[in-house]
Amino acid sequence: MAFGVKKEELNRWKQAVLSGEIAFLTHYWLDPRFPGITTVTKVGCSDLERLAAWCRDNGLPPRYIHNRSPFPHFDLIGEKQPEILKREGQWEQLRRFKLL
Repeated sequence: MAFGVKKEELNRWKQAVLSGEIAFLTHYWLDPRFPGITTVTKVGCSDLERLAAWCRDNGLPPRYIHNRSPFPHFDLIGEKQPEILKREGQWEQLRRFKLL
């Protein structure tokens, strides 16, 4: 279950993904398979090669890319989430979702 994201934010993320950019969208998320995890960041890019390279550059396995056309994405959760968001300069998302 996802919540805590505005329609405008989602639309900006979708446009960036469709444009071939690496785009970040963080939202609250609850899934019983991941106890204690309350947020996820969707790292999307319509250019699958670029997204796979981004995953490798960040020590993440590209095999977990959700190839869901037209918005392929990698679900960034856990300890790597704030680490990578900091490196990517996603300060607003870090503050908003209390990941600092």
